[in-house]
Amino acid sequence: MANNDEDRYLVPNKDRGGWDVVGEDAKRASAHFDTQAEAIARAREIVEDSGRGKGDVRIQGENGQFRDSDSGSRNETRAKDHR
Repeated sequence: MANNDEDRYLVPNKDRGGWDVVGEDAKRASAHFDTQAEAIARAREIVEDSGRGKGDVRIQGENGQFRDSDSGSRNETRAKDHR
């Protein structure tokens, strides 16, 4: 399991609209995008680059509940992902 510092969270921005990419206990977003797809792509880049692929991307839905997660390349298991 990765340190929480290596994980990135994708959350809806209620004030500006769009989606934010934030780190654990971050005071502000590290990136903001209009579309969820753009935000997911950037979160994956951050996990691969700064987290050396050991973290997770955790995706929060519009309702505030986490609906999905994606493991970094060095945090994958051989078990099939059943989403």
